[in-house]
Amino acid sequence: MKKNPVKQQVSEAIAACQDKKAEEITVLELEKSSGAFTDYFVVCSGTNIRQIQAIAEEVEDRLEKAGLRPHNIEGLKQGEWVLLDYFDFVVHVFSDKARRYYDLERLWKSAKRLEISELTAPAPRKRTVRAVAKKRA
Repeated sequence: MKKNPVKQQVSEAIAACQDKKAEEITVLELEKSSGAFTDYFVVCSGTNIRQIQAIAEEVEDRLEKAGLRPHNIEGLKQGEWVLLDYFDFVVHVFSDKARRYYDLERLWKSAKRLEISELTAPAPRKRTVRAVAKKRA
């Protein structure tokens, strides 16, 4: 089964958010019939302006290392609501106040909420070498 590259990219964005201690990470899969301009929203919160900026910068840096650059970035200097547009998905990093005000989860309530585990692949299992005792004759 071939993996969906967009889901892998969204997963990478989520990992970047988690690394910078983003709170309340939500992933919305938008319906094609909804008129949405993208397939996924990653929505999360930071506790202060500097953390919000750090989350957004980590997402941008990590995805750039994977060869993906945002089409547009909005709000990075203000740090209340940073939007990173990657065409197939958009990452929204909010302050708590801005997130409650804009309430994207309510606005896009027809979108399917995905569990982060649905997008993130489990860590590869490490192979262990078992010592085999030789029988003495």
